[in-house]
Amino acid sequence: MTNAPEEPDGHHEPGAGDSAPDAPDAPDAPDTPEPAKAPAVTDHGGGVWSIPVPIPDNPLGHTLVHLIDTDAGPVLVDTGWDDPDSWQSLVDGLAACGTDVQALHGVLITHHHPDHHGLSARVREESGAWIAMHPADTDVVRRTRSTGPEDWLRHLTGKLAAAGAPESHTAPLHRALTDGSVRTLPGSTAAVPDLDIEPGALLPLPGRRLRAVWTPGHTPGHVCLHLEEQHPEAGRRGLGRLFSGDHLLPGITPHIGLYEIPGSPETADPLGDYLDSLDRIARLRPAQVLPAHQHPFDDAPARAAELRAHHEQRLLELLALLTGRERTLWELTEALSWNRPWARIPFGSRNIAVAEAEAHLRHLLVRGRAEPVHGSAPATYRAA
Repeated sequence: MTNAPEEPDGHHEPGAGDSAPDAPDAPDAPDTPEPAKAPAVTDHGGGVWSIPVPIPDNPLGHTLVHLIDTDAGPVLVDTGWDDPDSWQSLVDGLAACGTDVQALHGVLITHHHPDHHGLSARVREESGAWIAMHPADTDVVRRTRSTGPEDWLRHLTGKLAAAGAPESHTAPLHRALTDGSVRTLPGSTAAVPDLDIEPGALLPLPGRRLRAVWTPGHTPGHVCLHLEEQHPEAGRRGLGRLFSGDHLLPGITPHIGLYEIPGSPETADPLGDYLDSLDRIARLRPAQVLPAHQHPFDDAPARAAELRAHHEQRLLELLALLTGRERTLWELTEALSWNRPWARIPFGSRNIAVAEAEAHLRHLLVRGRAEPVHGSAPATYRAA
């Protein structure tokens, strides 16, 4: 499946997107689809299963939580959204795999978003299992737990004003700050992991060869997990299987926004990180990819090339908008090609669209292809 320009409806850190809970990435389709029907628990062979765990009120329908059998006991890759129905689906799925929560030895988290990390605390409480995550995303968890919603709202409101958003768009955020109606943030109660996932290291899973591959972009600490073992199906080409989280999905373009820390001057290049990460995964050439959404697929290099081409096309579109005319970030976002007209994109998704556009703009700035117009307020940009 090729990538059409999408309306971003993806995961985001508080302050980088809207003020509502995080939602999984938007399918490349002109309209929001009906919720995906969850597949059954699937035995992928070789001691690997997938368990569909529902995401409440979301068109993707579910997260594919993976279970890996080890000599020390079963280990989860991600856990699913923190919701009673999601918990029950995880419990039932583990039973279908011939085990239970109490038997779990550990939890490996591909990244900190709520549909991946949401149930980790309850799993640890019920089983005593350790939780492991890349330290960059552990920092996000700590930051989110320690930062009040008012701070994030002020940060978001300031960013939107600097982007040139009209008062009609920022007014709801000002009202929320005034009346204190936003009291919690997504991830504000997420579990702080026990262990760090070190890039390039073999993970402590007795009897298995599972290597961590750092793939920043969707989040600063996103990891894929490469099972360096022969695929159980004879005749498959490539090395082992890749648990790709949200980095590489068969028909969805993961949201790439900014790595936000309110009050920090840090200016990372998440899109540059993501493109580099795509190349890193393409070089692995796994026999099969087991993603966290949709379905397993083959030919990781071809999918990585599609995603790279999609972002390069977005960069060219942005550069064309900046050629011969100065524009604010908001004006650029409005003018980009999304999978539905701007007038039909809801409030929260517009905020995420601004973050997506800013990530692409920042990459152009890093490449020296665009430049800010000094002294402009709100800030405007032009082709360099």
